[in-house]
Amino acid sequence: LARGHVVSGHVTVWITCGSGRGMEAVLEQQLRETMKNPAIIGVLCADEQGLNLGCRGSLVDEHAGVVSVLAQQAAKLTTDPTDVPVICLESDNGNIMIRKHGSITIAVHKMSV
Repeated sequence: LARGHVVSGHVTVWITCGSGRGMEAVLEQQLRETMKNPAIIGVLCADEQGLNLGCRGSLVDEHAGVVSVLAQQAAKLTTDPTDVPVICLESDNGNIMIRKHGSITIAVHKMSV
């Protein structure tokens, strides 16, 4: 079971995901709860192979591989294995925050203020 968070401005998102019976239902509930925040327009969880574990809103299945690879490549920029980078992709349409938590990568798309 992996529990991770992505912090973007004043928005903190906790996602719990992993393997086991009923874990899909837990992930689906977490994705629904995350999307209730009006500042968030998309959320995605992917595994190490880039397989989509669940997504909502602006982040779709096709984004899972890219999100996973970005997190893996960013982790190579540090020599400290405990230092987990957060990737922020900024555009006029908002920010996408990406962070790896163990074997799970979480992406959150937050609209611009």
